Order: sequence, then structure tokens, then C-alpha cells
Amino acid sequence: MFSGMSNHNIDAKGRIVLPAKFREELGETFIIANGFNSKCVQVMSKAEYERISAGIMELPAQQAMAMQYVFNVTAVEVTPNAQGRIVIPPALRKRAKLDSEALVLGMNRRIEIWSSEVYEEFMQSQLDIAAEAMLNFKL
Repeated sequence: MFSGMSNHNIDAKGRIVLPAKFREELGETFIIANGFNSKCVQVMSKAEYERISAGIMELPAQQAMAMQYVFNVTAVEVTPNAQGRIVIPPALRKRAKLDSEALVLGMNRRIEIWSSEVYEEFMQSQLDIAAEAMLNFKL
């Protein structure tokens, strides 16, 4: 399970180093793709990608097709280089507004890579939802 948040640089070639503990859990190769309903890049193991893809195929046909366009066609298999860097393709970087700095978030079964500015805007939009969820959450 992935958890935590850390700051990372993205170099001029679109490469980022993911935390070593995340890379160990992801395995030798893994998948990056568009975020779900948010402007980030998702990182997940191949097994998690296959689980999500199977779930997409269970949706009604029109929804499955839409999800394939949003998620599956953007998915890329990556292998970290000797320094632990992966390349985020230009199209994924553009959609997520990733430039030279990024936040890497552990999100249980997957990782998200965010622009700091986009993340802050997104979090502001989530405050009321989180407050409501806390009313229903039992510790």
C-alpha cells in the first residue's frame, strides 16, 4: 500500500525519480496513465492496471468506451533507469500541467503525480467533501 507525499523535480527530458520504497512495491516495470477525473498522472503496478482495466470492461458499452479513451489509451509501461528515473510522456505532462516540480502522493493501491498548483486547487475543492465524509467515518 502506498502512502505519504514528497516533492520531486522533473528534468528537461520529463524524467522524475519516484521514492525507492514506491519503486520496490511497483516492481521492475509498471504503468503510468491519466488520472481519474483529476489533472494528475497515475502510477500503478501492472496487476493494478489489469484490475482497473477489467473493471472498465464491466461497465455499460458507452461508459467503457469513454473510460478506455480517458485511461487505457494514455497508459504507458515504464521501467526505471539505473538512477530510478522514469519518463513521463509529453501528453501526460501537458494534461497534468507538470513542469519542473511535482508532488508524488501515495494513494493506497496507486501513486499520483501532481503539479503543486493544480494539487492545491484540487484540495480546496475537496474540503467540503472531506468534512462531510468525516461525519460518516467511524474511527
